[in-house]
Amino acid sequence: MAAPVTPAARAEDSEAALNAALADVPELARLLEVDPYLKPYAVDFQRRYKQFSQILNNIGENEGGIDKFSKGYESFGVHRCADGGLYCKEWAPGAEGVFLTGDFNGWNPFSYPYKKLDYGKWELYIPPKQNKSVLVPHGSKLKVVITSKSGEILYRISPWAKYVVREGANVNYDWLHWDPEHSYEFKHSRPKKPRSLRIYESHVGISSHEGKVASYKHFTCNVLPRIKDLGYNCIQLMAIMEHAYYASFGYQITSFFAASSRYGTPEELKELVDTAHSMGIIVLLDVVHSHASKNSADGLNMFDGTDSCYFHSGPRGTHDLWDSRLFAYSSWEVLRFLLSNIRWWLEEYRFDGFRFDGVTSMLYHHHGMGQGFSGDYSEYFGLQVDEDALTYLMLANHLVHTLYPDSITIAEDVSGMPALCSPISQGGGGFDYRLAMAIPDKWIQLLKEFKDEDWNMGDIVYTLTNRRYLEKCIAYAESHDQALVGDKTVAFWLMDAEMYTNMSVLSPFTPVIDRGIQLHKMIRLITHGLGGEGYLNFMGNEFGHPEWLDFPRKGNNESYHYARRQFHLTDDDLLRYKFLNNFDRDMNRLEERCGWLSAPQAYVSEKHEGNKIIAFERAGLLFIFNFHPSKSYTDYRVGTALPGKFKIVLDSDAAEYGGHQRLDHSTDFFSEAFEHNGRPYSLLVYIPSRVALILQNVDLPN
Repeated sequence: MAAPVTPAARAEDSEAALNAALADVPELARLLEVDPYLKPYAVDFQRRYKQFSQILNNIGENEGGIDKFSKGYESFGVHRCADGGLYCKEWAPGAEGVFLTGDFNGWNPFSYPYKKLDYGKWELYIPPKQNKSVLVPHGSKLKVVITSKSGEILYRISPWAKYVVREGANVNYDWLHWDPEHSYEFKHSRPKKPRSLRIYESHVGISSHEGKVASYKHFTCNVLPRIKDLGYNCIQLMAIMEHAYYASFGYQITSFFAASSRYGTPEELKELVDTAHSMGIIVLLDVVHSHASKNSADGLNMFDGTDSCYFHSGPRGTHDLWDSRLFAYSSWEVLRFLLSNIRWWLEEYRFDGFRFDGVTSMLYHHHGMGQGFSGDYSEYFGLQVDEDALTYLMLANHLVHTLYPDSITIAEDVSGMPALCSPISQGGGGFDYRLAMAIPDKWIQLLKEFKDEDWNMGDIVYTLTNRRYLEKCIAYAESHDQALVGDKTVAFWLMDAEMYTNMSVLSPFTPVIDRGIQLHKMIRLITHGLGGEGYLNFMGNEFGHPEWLDFPRKGNNESYHYARRQFHLTDDDLLRYKFLNNFDRDMNRLEERCGWLSAPQAYVSEKHEGNKIIAFERAGLLFIFNFHPSKSYTDYRVGTALPGKFKIVLDSDAAEYGGHQRLDHSTDFFSEAFEHNGRPYSLLVYIPSRVALILQNVDLPN
């Protein structure tokens, strides 16, 4: 019988394992220094980093490096050659035969067969015509024909197709060869990475007040100037990658390399990005690599006649909740496809980075379904983690930041996986930011379940500040998720039916509308000031857009009524929406001037339950919030780290923001050497009910 392992021997083994991990992962020591509770999981970080390094090395040895590997779009798909001929290439490991057909050959399915290569690849070269004219004209229809091992003849769209359209009453999309004589030439360079990220989450299709799908042109001409005026320096574009089902909000991708044609042409999307750059606005793409549409006639599914190819075969290849297909991230050609897709959007359209959708689903074999994520570290390590998917995300972040060091990547992860936003050199995932997804849930919970006088100040502060040290968060009060049918926006939770009748300045300022307008501003400012290192707003919510989002579908008789944004409401001087719009604009402009998002986390000096007061300092500014529904406070003492004179620089009670003008902005506030709430100085200030204030020390140099 083997001798039992002694505690001393176990400790020795553990120490040896830790030392081995520290030797393998270049900066793991830094991560463990910041969070010593991760030490028991050092071996997990070691394994992840080694897998990432091994694949990167394999790519180097077999493909000439990730730079070449990520340019798959230069050879795969259909390409016009310099001699006027056509070169075509596909990966279809389960196919018996592959052919190209289309308008150019009268739709003869078998006249142009591909030649079989190693590793499931197929290629075809079609020589030029005698007169050197274009073999496949721009805009002509194409299809890849697959003969399966079971004898089926399948008509497919190339996974690398750059433009697909749905014509007339057709159910499926058609693949059009995109090869314009004059492609868009970019005129403006990419803006530098902003020190503070203020994101305007946008959907091109719903950006008009008209009941139709809006265009790239409309967004460029009408929405971009509004975004610039509001003080946002980043746009996050949703639903750009082609998706057959409009009501999926762009999350059931069918063609990964095609910009959605329902809004216009690829060249018009390039113009949109270029125009944003001319305004100093960076543009992020909402990239969906967590799953793909089940469509086979115009999607990736069953491309080669098998249920595998790009996806896991069997139950592992299907997401039960989303009814979609799941990528096999360990597959060499899937890695080529996805990494090339990342590069395509960076190079061809000049996007400045990505918001990765569905990261939680990717990270775990359970996809986050039925998981509460208590924060116990054991939830983030072990067999439940899909390390192939995590390795892919590390490779994607490595590629993005190697190609364009100023690029930005954001993870949509609800689980809170430690080190997801730490550098890869520390064993982390390499993301720049994660979405602070608990914050909107907290606001909705408070608005749904609690009276104003029962709001817990400590709970609000905890939710807004509960984030990992040195892992940056994007804070938001609400995103597109909260606007969707079945939920309500913050404005609608606050004001509901009265938004239809009492938003005119000519109508009485009812208690409901008054409360709604004041809390809408306060919720946004405290989220902006305390909740993260970046801020996000979904289009229209800045001014309290009424109602919800619902895309045309059978259940609503294909109506566009709720699939639009009524920006004209803010332009009407007789409506109160302008007040919320003004406040959002001035809040962003003040952040641009003072930079609290890029400053260290705030020092919270007060969270008083009885008085409903929250006070904190960040970036040399003093933020004061009075959430009490009725109590105002005269000569309320607030602590500060700074001596000297303070002035009001933002006041939610000002007339231009729909407030009650209870504060005199000419007042000087002087802090005195009177310790209060752990701060060496303090000042006395009048704080009206339901008001948010920012005071700035004017004795400090700007």
